[in-house]
Amino acid sequence: MREWLTVRDINADILNAISDGVLQHGRALSEARGGHAESIACALMEEGTLIGGATGRTEFRRLFVNYLWIDAQWRGTGLGTQALHKLEALAVERACVDALIETLDDDVARWYTRCGYRLIAHVPEYCGPWSRHTLLKTLVATGAPTGLFDQGHSPG
Repeated sequence: MREWLTVRDINADILNAISDGVLQHGRALSEARGGHAESIACALMEEGTLIGGATGRTEFRRLFVNYLWIDAQWRGTGLGTQALHKLEALAVERACVDALIETLDDDVARWYTRCGYRLIAHVPEYCGPWSRHTLLKTLVATGAPTGLFDQGHSPG
């Protein structure tokens, strides 16, 4: 018997199954065209405590940044820039030539431009007062260390 469930009747397992189904279908389409997505991430620890990091995937020689987070007490110290540059450096090691990131925050979009990204798409009032910003950066392999992480040092 076929039945429709609604939000009150749908548990986390069902929600995850729907998300997984979409991702598996998209992955199959990409792989049919030569895509091979690999997770990529970096995490910053301070005395055993996670204080920030970045995650994403690499595919078709592009870094797709999913999340970049620095704990509130560490924001404004340059760690966000370092985390982003670390993730980009890891992507260059995988032969990525560019990086794509999206944000709904105007201030964050301006920060990404200061980090070398350029705005390639903007949807005003995408969600209420929030605008959607899509930014792209060309990645260049220089062979030279780009920051503290690349020199084999750990912070602190």
